[in-house]
Amino acid sequence: MKRMDFNKKEHGFVGHLAEPERASDKAVIVIMGGEQSILPGIKIAERFADYGFIGLAVSLYGAEGLPESPDRCPLEMFESAVEYLKSERKIAHISTYGQSMGSIFAALTAQYVGNIENVIMVSPTHVPFEGTAKDKKHMSGHSVAMWRQEDVPFVKADFTKVKASRYYKTDMAAHKVTGMWLAYYKAYQDKAAEEKAHLQIEKTNARILLIAGGADEAWPAEYSVSYMVQYLKDKAYPKEYKSIVYPNVSHLTGMMPNKEREKNLYRMIPLIGLMYKSFGKHKKECLAAFENSEKEIINWLRA
Repeated sequence: MKRMDFNKKEHGFVGHLAEPERASDKAVIVIMGGEQSILPGIKIAERFADYGFIGLAVSLYGAEGLPESPDRCPLEMFESAVEYLKSERKIAHISTYGQSMGSIFAALTAQYVGNIENVIMVSPTHVPFEGTAKDKKHMSGHSVAMWRQEDVPFVKADFTKVKASRYYKTDMAAHKVTGMWLAYYKAYQDKAAEEKAHLQIEKTNARILLIAGGADEAWPAEYSVSYMVQYLKDKAYPKEYKSIVYPNVSHLTGMMPNKEREKNLYRMIPLIGLMYKSFGKHKKECLAAFENSEKEIINWLRA
């Protein structure tokens, strides 16, 4: 497997590419979060390369030339990434894969930049949210995403009455959820704000695959999947789309690193149960969802 790194100054984006030994005209832009994420995007890009796709992990923040935190991340860097794949690598088929926060940018890349055939959103939200300030404790008052120096429409969640990482019982879910889940669920009840900010996924002109856990404790991903499916139905969206919700599965699902090559990293994944209670409680189902969702994703890209 061949690898290549990119920096903002030279290439217009920060990223890490994994290329299979055999030439491929299909690429997946992987969007997981920041440059120093616990689960590095390059490991997911490498997993796509295992299946014969060029994987290009693009970082949102935390590197030279990028925002210090998830705040006003410029979509133009995906414009540069798509241009590189098309012009320099002559890639004919480009898809985006986003997990959690990355799901927003997987959709926005197709919506604003274009030239994307498949949008895969795992543990998604259907609206961009407010960015996080440099101190990582307060909100910035701006969108997490920016296009041509303008904020992409977003919703504001009120974290003054909850602690984002603390777990709460609520009548709104059958499982314990974090304060972040509660804050976003409440934000979605402001239907005017939700309507103004929701992702206009009908503009992606792509095939869309939505995957969520029914016991996502970070935010109401199942609600977001249902919202987007209904939205696409209402728009009579002409392209193929599919939704998958795994009961009892947590926020962490989708593509995972190669088990054999990344043994140490893969052993650490169950420890996420300390962070995500649904994962700890339903470990067997969550691990099974890793394998099943990977098959679904690869089959979707090969169709």
